[in-house]
Amino acid sequence: MSAPVVQPLERARAEAAVDAVFAGLSPRSRYLRFHAPVPHLSDAVRARLVDIDGARHAAVVAEVDGGGPIGIAQVFGPGHGTADVAVAVVDAWHRRGVGRRLLTAVAALAEQIGYTELRGAILPENAAMLGLARSVLPWARPRFDGEVVLFSAPIGPAAWTVTHEDLLADLR
Repeated sequence: MSAPVVQPLERARAEAAVDAVFAGLSPRSRYLRFHAPVPHLSDAVRARLVDIDGARHAAVVAEVDGGGPIGIAQVFGPGHGTADVAVAVVDAWHRRGVGRRLLTAVAALAEQIGYTELRGAILPENAAMLGLARSVLPWARPRFDGEVVLFSAPIGPAAWTVTHEDLLADLR
């Protein structure tokens, strides 16, 4: 199979991409992505995932020639400031660099549309996603809230601005 291509996902192709990626996730991967057992997407969750407008909610998709979508990364938010980020890669493509390419691309897309910070919630047992977030966003500030690891990472020019909080974190 050819190398995956990562590109912005348009609304017209979102339903097919979301369905294909979800179908390629094992029950364990679905649990790690949605933080609960999810045998199928509810209408409400599916509607939210496919409601891509390119301003508040944007996404990138990884596809292989002849194989269709193999991963999606999305950002959700008010269109500026902080956005939530989520990544899913079909099981057959785990540990092949697809998640890294998706997270890198969606962070760049988020910056383009006006976001200055990405945040996410990762289950502590999702070592692969924790490692991915650390490697793509090494300046992220993770913290455990008792259930999940919450992280926030400035992007764009905000990523290179040293704050009082950053200085204090370095002293710990």
